[in-house]
Amino acid sequence: MQSAYKEQIRDLVEPVVAGEGMELVMVECLKMQSRWLVRLYIDKEGGVTLDDCATVSNQVGDILDVHDVPPGAYTLEVSSPGLDRPLERDRDFLKYRGAIISLKLEEKLAGSRNFRGILLDYIVEEGQRALHVDVGGTVHRIPREKILKARLVQ
Repeated sequence: MQSAYKEQIRDLVEPVVAGEGMELVMVECLKMQSRWLVRLYIDKEGGVTLDDCATVSNQVGDILDVHDVPPGAYTLEVSSPGLDRPLERDRDFLKYRGAIISLKLEEKLAGSRNFRGILLDYIVEEGQRALHVDVGGTVHRIPREKILKARLVQ
């Protein structure tokens, strides 16, 4: 259910964030004991300011209230993705080709669940999405669906 709310929130708030000249990097929607926690990570060229976060927070809070997503009480946090920016969508992987990334996989691949290396490419072959990552001179083909977490390394 959390992932359904996450996608619904993304669909509702992405136009607002884009309208402010920013990019919605990631949405987290977590069920806590007595309320929901909604985290939005936003970015723009040159970085976001505290005022940017406040502007987005005010607009998004109203939208979430009107649509009752997530249902009931929630806490909204809006912030910059930071130096270790999460990579979540196809366009993130395409944008950061050539960058150093860290990956955590759901199961071992070549004896490891954790990889850190240069993102060489992001490809779609026969409907399958995959990353090509250079780890110490060895290129690994990592299926996109096996990735639990991906982040930039600065």
